[in-house]
Amino acid sequence: MKVVITHTIKKKEFRRGDLMEKNLQVILKGFKKGIFDTIRGLQLPVNSRLIKVYATTVYGARRIVYLVDMENGDGFLLFYRDKKDRIGKNISLQNPYFKTALTEHLILLHKDLTNGLYDEYEL
Repeated sequence: MKVVITHTIKKKEFRRGDLMEKNLQVILKGFKKGIFDTIRGLQLPVNSRLIKVYATTVYGARRIVYLVDMENGDGFLLFYRDKKDRIGKNISLQNPYFKTALTEHLILLHKDLTNGLYDEYEL
């Protein structure tokens, strides 16, 4: 089981594309714990689902969204947002900001995976 973070999503979710060590540990720990809510998504790849994890950091509360490959259990980071962010405050398809960003992030994820632009973290 691993967490995959693509380069483009890392740049979008973290200032200047810098994935600070504390953020990385929150992302990995959040996925490994296995305490999450399943959320609906549009046009998801076959045998996948979206999960939302709530995390508390020294920077405040965060919402983390992963696309999970149900065949091997790997998680692909899609969002790492402050709960006060316009996307982070309502991670659901009822939020038009999330709905639009989800479609965009799924396209970016596919493109980066196809081009080998990602980092893998074993759990």
